[in-house]
Amino acid sequence: MSAAPVLLEHVGERGSHTMEHYRARGGWETAKRVLTTMKPVEVLEVVKASGLRGRGGAGFPTGQKWSFVPKDPGPKYLVCNADESEPGTFKDRALLEGDPHLLLEGCLISAYAAGLQTCYIYIRGEFVTQAVTLERAIQEAYAGGFFGRDILGSGFSLDVTVHRGAGAYICGEETGLLSSLEGGRGYPKIKPPFPAVKGLFGRPTVVNNVETLATVPLILAKGVAWFRGMGTEKSPGPKIFCVSGHVKRPGLYELPLGYPLMRLLYEDCGGPWRDRPIKAVIPGGSSAPVLDASELEVKLDFESLAAAGSMLGSGGVIVLDEGTCMVDALWNVLRFYHHESCGQCTPCREGTGWIERILGRIEHGRGRMEDLKTVEEASQNMMGKTICVLADAAALPALSFLKKFRAEFIRHLEEQGCPMRREGEPAGRSPQLT
Repeated sequence: MSAAPVLLEHVGERGSHTMEHYRARGGWETAKRVLTTMKPVEVLEVVKASGLRGRGGAGFPTGQKWSFVPKDPGPKYLVCNADESEPGTFKDRALLEGDPHLLLEGCLISAYAAGLQTCYIYIRGEFVTQAVTLERAIQEAYAGGFFGRDILGSGFSLDVTVHRGAGAYICGEETGLLSSLEGGRGYPKIKPPFPAVKGLFGRPTVVNNVETLATVPLILAKGVAWFRGMGTEKSPGPKIFCVSGHVKRPGLYELPLGYPLMRLLYEDCGGPWRDRPIKAVIPGGSSAPVLDASELEVKLDFESLAAAGSMLGSGGVIVLDEGTCMVDALWNVLRFYHHESCGQCTPCREGTGWIERILGRIEHGRGRMEDLKTVEEASQNMMGKTICVLADAAALPALSFLKKFRAEFIRHLEEQGCPMRREGEPAGRSPQLT
């Protein structure tokens, strides 16, 4: 059996977004105890000992990131990345609308531990309802004395502001987010310097994902042993997985890291819809390399998926059954990344366009055999050649789809079009990302 959910335990309950509901189940008590009985360095050491890793995609150790913040005086910022835009990912949205006070308590504890005086929550522009819910929760937290000056008489102060984005995927990248928050274009910045040293407005800044920050109060409340009792040695704790595509029970599943993918698909999700064989799974959001049917005996943690040639990413598990045209599925993914490229770097701006157009040509029967080599070469030339990893996010799926489903691409070229489209296969089209 999987562990009982903790992050999602109260999501969906009536009034779970309110201060009244949160306080009734012990909410904000952990922050009270932390601010009045613990020193910041003690909180930092607890988070370090827990082994919590970022839940936004990169998986960097959270406590280590906080420890990079210089101790010199002056403004320092906590930025919560709520710009959840990775296709196949919808966990942060559920937390924002279903348990915003858990996130806000995490923001307060994290800012206290890292010595940060101002918090911005950068929320995806399309999350209109979630932004309104979050604003109300912040007002309740101010009224309850948990934000503002000299919180709970501790001498620590924190102000929190919601900043709504304009719907650009690139602003989910931390430096692109900071550029947007500063009032400029959402252009990623070259690192180093890293945000912890020189971030928002040129000052030290910690950027953490919604799920990461929401996990912090649970660690301080339940303890390091509890947290490390789930997951693996290098990937401890629970993780929210977003399952979509061709399964009978899509949705959010909170599971310990290291959970078997096959068990998630066949036990928790009820197996593939229409009981057709699973053809492929993208395990970490659309930017993760695809796994074919022979590779599904893998565990869902950072190390296991990396060893399998893919990545955990944001935990967006996208399931494709035998009725899926893999050429069309890849073309769909590439249309998204071409559209969302900020255009700052030539390999990304031009490369995403080239491979997207070539895949569209192949899907519609106008491809040439040499197109496959062109896509591979262009993808290789995109990877590691740009300021951020959006180019890699397009190139990695392209290379993995071509490697693992090459026969399907060749059939499109030989038959001058999509066999599934021609045969009227109802599931031949992949869900549209744009």
